[in-house]
Amino acid sequence: MLELQSIRVAYGQATALWDVSLSIGQGELLCVVGPNSAGKSTLINAIAGPHRISAGHMLFDGHDISRLAPHRFCGRGIALVPEGRRLFTEMTVRENLELGSYLPAARADRARSLDRVCALFPALTEKLAQPAGSLSGGQQQMVAIGRALMAQPKLLLLDEPSLGLAPSIVLDMFDAIRRIHADGIAVLLVEQNVSMALDIAERAAVLEEGRIVALGRPDELMARPELRRAYLGLEADHATI
Repeated sequence: MLELQSIRVAYGQATALWDVSLSIGQGELLCVVGPNSAGKSTLINAIAGPHRISAGHMLFDGHDISRLAPHRFCGRGIALVPEGRRLFTEMTVRENLELGSYLPAARADRARSLDRVCALFPALTEKLAQPAGSLSGGQQQMVAIGRALMAQPKLLLLDEPSLGLAPSIVLDMFDAIRRIHADGIAVLLVEQNVSMALDIAERAAVLEEGRIVALGRPDELMARPELRRAYLGLEADHATI
């Protein structure tokens, strides 16, 4: 579905991603982990469109989208849940969700999409008329994910969805991600909670200083003590997740 071919992303003269090659298959769940400032958010924003690549190619469904205008990425089937949620806090929950379905195809199916979001996040059902800013952090994250799902994406990009959430809410969030993936939507997950990310992913990539330093199944990466210690933030003598 998505193929990155030696892409680079730079901020002025400073290169943030170096020759990154990565692929995501139809309906796959891939997580990207690594230390702070490794380039994870830069990577996910390059795939979503806001950060333009300076070299290499991005292919989506066989089409080169490297030079596609940022606002066209959603129309191709890519939806981003950004770090920090970025809701319109004075607008209602319903209005925030409906913003995700502004494209004609998604707008035509808006009512059914809203029902699916409320089924995934029942806590939102009675809060649709409330300002998004009045919700808890966990509920706001539900709105952010729901807004992206309203676009009916083929690929959902999640940037640190558990950031700042209580542990019990994190469990609910990861359960929702499992259910989204089970519905056949491909997911690229950038996540600070390494253990939980690896637990639900089919493949994982480790990013360090803008480069992919390891790629494979979670169990393969977890079996390598040097990766556990240096990049995954886990003790080397832990045998399993």
